[in-house]
Amino acid sequence: MTIRSLLFALLLWPVSPALAEPIAVPPADFVDLALLAPTIAVEMRYFGEFNFVGRPVRGYDAPRCLLTQPAATALAQVQARLEPFGLGLKVFDCYRPQRAVDHFVEWAQDLDDTRYQAVFYPTVPKALLFQEGYIADHSSHSRGSTVDLTLIPLPPPSQSALAEQRPPCTAAASSRPWENGLDMGTAFDCFDPRSWTASLAVAPQARANRLLLKQVMEAEGFINYPNEWWHFTLAAEPFPEQRFDFPVSR
Repeated sequence: MTIRSLLFALLLWPVSPALAEPIAVPPADFVDLALLAPTIAVEMRYFGEFNFVGRPVRGYDAPRCLLTQPAATALAQVQARLEPFGLGLKVFDCYRPQRAVDHFVEWAQDLDDTRYQAVFYPTVPKALLFQEGYIADHSSHSRGSTVDLTLIPLPPPSQSALAEQRPPCTAAASSRPWENGLDMGTAFDCFDPRSWTASLAVAPQARANRLLLKQVMEAEGFINYPNEWWHFTLAAEPFPEQRFDFPVSR
């Protein structure tokens, strides 16, 4: 290709429209999931220190799962489907303020901060997290209808305290005693191809558990992000073109 034809091709390349500025005030239909579905377990990882950043994430001032009303109602229906079979949901992240997304970007740009690399991204150099698509400057979570979650037995098994020595997120589920969910092949927030929902690199039981989670979520209108078995967005989300930046507070 000549330089002239390359420049012409670049002129024709589609450019994504700029995202609207995030809204700092919560809309009326954002609700606390605990009010609609109190039996769903809530373990908001970004409120604490055990996450890939290694510290509480900006904007998470309380361990609450906030979602749009339609998304929370749909999750309550998923829980109702599962409970007769002795299973339930546990959420790790729900609405995510844009300031938290910005925190992730700042963290990713600091290549010297690799505190939890051995746990959450053991096979991916931190310098490649953007290129590989694990970190981005915007997230569907900021629209309020996306949730990260897993399946747990009911009643939930006990969890051990988080120890200083932790295996990589790709290690066997039996070596992660701080988790009490079904074996999904990797831990939540594992930056690795084995986290892809349809990965054949995980054991058959883990693939079956992922399929079950995907099927029950799809039955209530959620769509899975294929690179993360835990990530689902309500198809009929009420704010598909908007982002929010109010903190998760009490």
